[in-house]
Amino acid sequence: MEAFEVIASVLNRLDERSTADWAFEQQVMPHINAVTKHFLSQCLAGSITKIPQGACTLGNVFSRHGQYKQAMELYERALAEREKALGADHPDTLTIVDNTALVFDNQGQYEKALELYERALAGYEKALGPDHPDTLRTVNNMAYVFDNQGQFEKALELYERALAGREKALGADHPDTLRTVKNIASVLDNQGQYEKALELHERALAGYEKALGVNHPDTLRTVDTMALVFNNQGQYEKALELYERALAGREKALGAEHPDTLTTVSNMAAVFYRQGQYEKALELYERALAGREKALGAGHPDTLTTVNNMALVFDDQGHYEKALEFSGRALTGYQKALGVDHPNTLAIVNNMALFFNNQGQYEKALELYERALAGYEQALGVGHPNTLFTVNNMASVFDTQGQYEKALELYERALTGGEKALGAEHPDTLTTVNNMAVVFYRQGQYEKALELFERALAGREKALGAGHPDTLTTVNNMAFVFDDQGQYEKALELYERALTGYEKALGVDHPHTQNTLRALVNLHQSKGQTEQAQSLQARLYAPKSPRN
Repeated sequence: MEAFEVIASVLNRLDERSTADWAFEQQVMPHINAVTKHFLSQCLAGSITKIPQGACTLGNVFSRHGQYKQAMELYERALAEREKALGADHPDTLTIVDNTALVFDNQGQYEKALELYERALAGYEKALGPDHPDTLRTVNNMAYVFDNQGQFEKALELYERALAGREKALGADHPDTLRTVKNIASVLDNQGQYEKALELHERALAGYEKALGVNHPDTLRTVDTMALVFNNQGQYEKALELYERALAGREKALGAEHPDTLTTVSNMAAVFYRQGQYEKALELYERALAGREKALGAGHPDTLTTVNNMALVFDDQGHYEKALEFSGRALTGYQKALGVDHPNTLAIVNNMALFFNNQGQYEKALELYERALAGYEQALGVGHPNTLFTVNNMASVFDTQGQYEKALELYERALTGGEKALGAEHPDTLTTVNNMAVVFYRQGQYEKALELFERALAGREKALGAGHPDTLTTVNNMAFVFDDQGQYEKALELYERALTGYEKALGVDHPHTQNTLRALVNLHQSKGQTEQAQSLQARLYAPKSPRN
């Protein structure tokens, strides 16, 4: 008991936002685990009847380091003690309720998290008032859960309340206010409202630079999230420029192996992956993996995310066995750390299904997609974007198998759900529109295909820009239709637009660029334009096929 109180006292004096203090916690974690295990065994034996204040402190430490089981055991005992001593609605009691809700949120148990946040919110409003910083913290946390659930409007409503309250109570440039600004920007990014998201990120960045300095961890975290928006827009050079700033700042402020530094390394790898620069992506992912294994452990969710991301690269390279090996490791780890039905676990199941689909093992792919779908429907609901993404992926399997009616049935479900959850012009909705058009193209229903491709193209040009790879994919697919219809001039014009865009955005060696080059070679050959065909022939390796 004495050792427990001593270490809790030491940890209570640390700053949870300090990277040096985080590193210290990680360093002494084996001792924390041993002391906590002994403390809990004494509780079970009845040797300890009064739970010390330090139980909540250690629960917070475990929560920050992703050790949710230990955090919950301590929170449950601390909560029972405070309810007995202070009452169910005392602010100190509600703090533990709020912290427990955060653990459920991190575990993907969103309904349980919301139930506890609602209790904390009602208690804080009664005890402290609707505009107290503790009340607004709970409002902000509830919004984060709704964001995770894909309920973006509810999330924005609560974030806007938190923002108004924090601006009034703390000021427009207070770090907590700016954190809510950044959270709203993240929701807008999820909605595909990239310009609005960037506007808010710029406000947050300017505020952090003024209040905390250009190299403060919160400032650099905002730089990192801004880069993600540019990555989503397909503005890869801008994304890399910001990631390089974040990386240099984090290496200087936090060290090369700090988890935040490694997050930026991983994010940069994701840009290279999307550009088709697989070797650069793997080099960075390997650095992130080695660092995370050392700093966080082999079974930490962030480590497993890197393992999964490497699997995606291997799959795109055609190294299917490696892809399955890495995704299998990630899946085993997630199931152990988060449970079989956690959304992050289901995302790995979804990816493994994709790998089997790419190998032509369609039955295995469908089996895994069905598991992911059932899990998402239960955990997130039938209309959540992750659920609809899985529906879309299942449809692509049926499309590949030539079961076009089944494919269209699922695409229609995904489209209806996407329009409702995200809006008719969201990039994910437009992906489903594009995929439906591909099915009609394969059925020889060219007019229907062109109608949907034109909708996808107009939407993608507006949402993503004319030069985004997804926009160019639709341009390229429209060219396939005109090519098959014998409308060679229209096809040529679109192929050349796609080729120019791909070379600029992705480079000459990217598979998308190569695919379009092959289509152009075939078109010139069919028209007897041997010289033009030969000038492109040497640059080819990818087969011609329309893309989903």
